[in-house]
Amino acid sequence: MQRAGRTDAVCAAEPTDRWLLPQAAGFNFFSRHTMASNRSLALHTLAAALALLSFGAAQAANLSKPDYAAGKTRIDADYQAAKASCAPETGNAQDVCLEVAKARQQVARAELEFGYTGKPADEIKIRVARAESAYGVAKERCDDLAGNTKAVCVKEAKAVEVKALAEARLVKSVGEASRDAAADIREADYKVAAEKCDAMAGDAKSTCIAAAKSRYGKS
Repeated sequence: MQRAGRTDAVCAAEPTDRWLLPQAAGFNFFSRHTMASNRSLALHTLAAALALLSFGAAQAANLSKPDYAAGKTRIDADYQAAKASCAPETGNAQDVCLEVAKARQQVARAELEFGYTGKPADEIKIRVARAESAYGVAKERCDDLAGNTKAVCVKEAKAVEVKALAEARLVKSVGEASRDAAADIREADYKVAAEKCDAMAGDAKSTCIAAAKSRYGKS
């Protein structure tokens, strides 16, 4: 949701630990430094999404029933606390904070379920939760941008999600699923390339679109 509020420069300068989703070792979900440009913000948004997709693997089937029940209670309590911590924020900063809280809850629930059942299907659900949650956060971050830069940011965030979901399908099934996954990835990449062409005009735009269609097999 795009709303009037503080600039990203102000938000980026604030402590980030309450906005962090689970992260890869040594990688902060949101940078502490002011973005140098709209393009750097778009890249930063994608890095955030990728960080959500790359944190450590969940452990399978090593939770007792009491531990599982306690885990659900803890996750819900953490979510409520995270939501409450977003109250001081305003504008899109608050929207991002709330989306991060929701994403953290969704991924944690999926990991807990797999930790309890150990089922391959539940492991796939972790990948799906990470992909969908990363997209939700990245898309919300794109609201700090405008015009074609925002459109490209959203398309790139969607491409990250599509690729991650496609990879989840590859893990689940080989053969037809792999062909479908490859097609989804190619389509997502084409949409990003085509959106970038919209920033151009005249012959340059026509050449850009033709090149994108050629590269991704569009007639």
